Amino acid sequence: MGVQGCSGTQAFQGGERGIASSAIHLNESKALPATAKIRRPKSPIRGIYVSSSAVRSPKMEKLIELVDRTELNAMVIDVNGGINLIELPPSSPRPSNSRSAKHFRQTVKRLKSKDIYLIARIVTFKNPSLARAMPAWTLKKKDGTVWRDRGGEAWIDPYRQEAWGYPISLAQEALRIGFDEVQFDYVRFPENRDKVDREVNFHNPNGWSRPEAIGRFLHKAAGKVHKSGGIISADVFGLIGTARGDMGIGQRWSTIAAEVDVISPMVYPSHYSPGIWGINAPDLMAGSIVSHAMKDAVKQNNELRRNGRHIAEVRPWLQSFTASWVHPHQTYGSAQIREQVRAASKEGVNGYLLWNASCRYPN
Repeated sequence: MGVQGCSGTQAFQGGERGIASSAIHLNESKALPATAKIRRPKSPIRGIYVSSSAVRSPKMEKLIELVDRTELNAMVIDVNGGINLIELPPSSPRPSNSRSAKHFRQTVKRLKSKDIYLIARIVTFKNPSLARAMPAWTLKKKDGTVWRDRGGEAWIDPYRQEAWGYPISLAQEALRIGFDEVQFDYVRFPENRDKVDREVNFHNPNGWSRPEAIGRFLHKAAGKVHKSGGIISADVFGLIGTARGDMGIGQRWSTIAAEVDVISPMVYPSHYSPGIWGINAPDLMAGSIVSHAMKDAVKQNNELRRNGRHIAEVRPWLQSFTASWVHPHQTYGSAQIREQVRAASKEGVNGYLLWNASCRYPN
């Protein structure tokens, strides 16, 4: 994930240019059967991101103590970043007996005994370990070799339905051992669509659009998650709540909100371009950015409601890190976090998640 956020750096930087260009690529997907009965947490979820490495370190005690003594009540924990709860293909999806997996299951039991709401974060289509195990499932160049993004990482081809089984099985295992919710991250195509289209030969025998592929994956996952008694959520770029297209990555608000119980736009102020919503220095105006983002997201949900559609609960990822590479920027501490929380609450959004790649949060 890195310091830039849950689904990678928003290469569009949240700018208006990204919104405008995305519209040309919009292909309406065919309607899928209505998702099963919506599931909701009993109370607003206020959580922090916890990496798999933090789970295995002394830092975990401090994170537990932070949740115990504050309004926080949840943790979003990696279940396939450094820890694989189930065996990787080509073996069957059976529970892993590795030392790290055993320790992880014990930690989950302890957290549940403390009534901490647990969300399993599953990195879906940008999954290096799965790509190494199953190169046949990866995006391919025109010459048939594995395509890699600018960071050198291979991606699973979202069009390959045979690749959907692993993240779904991982979700079911997470729910079996005690997680309350499954959150699919990187549930998208790589950014920079035009460049990707020039370089990649997609495996798309059904002729689906990008949003249709993502919607169909989430539709199938939701059925399995609900059957296992869990809640399903998905992370999306912050501007997906504003844009009417899919920004070239297959994430369209109306499609995803119709398939999941909770949708989490990553509305980190540092990720927006100067000038968005008339704000010249987004990182310095945390509350304003979150307010505009939530207004747009709520507006899209209201339109879905008027059309009789499923409405996913909005639960944003908020910034809890200092973006020192942005100019100008500010140090993000308790005051900046509170400012974002208040801004979301004023728009009727009371749940939130805090992101810091290093799992360091202010007291």
